[in-house]
Amino acid sequence: MKENIIKEKSFNFAVRVVKLYKYLVWEKNEYVLSKQLLRSGTSVWAMTREAEHSESKSDFIHKMAIAQKEINESIYWLELLKETEYLNQKQFEDINNDAIEIIKIITTIIKKTKSNNL
Repeated sequence: MKENIIKEKSFNFAVRVVKLYKYLVWEKNEYVLSKQLLRSGTSVWAMTREAEHSESKSDFIHKMAIAQKEINESIYWLELLKETEYLNQKQFEDINNDAIEIIKIITTIIKKTKSNNL
């Protein structure tokens, strides 16, 4: 079976986001920003899964574009958590690097699909 790198990476990111959410709630008593990150960070994987069974090329692009928006939103929440000192620089960099990699992959997939190279 062909490896689906975006499916794997977005799932691993979702798992990291859930664990980060638990840490922020239990250790930092932070409930609002972490909930926003939980929603956007887990939505990336959900949308890539939905795209896997899209009904058409345009449906696939639409679902991947939503995943792209969700990972971009996740990056925003991570940046805000760092700037408000809920995350230290290392914690931020570790998960943010994964998010940046995911947004690059999704963007490439969308571009290739639009140009019909997939």
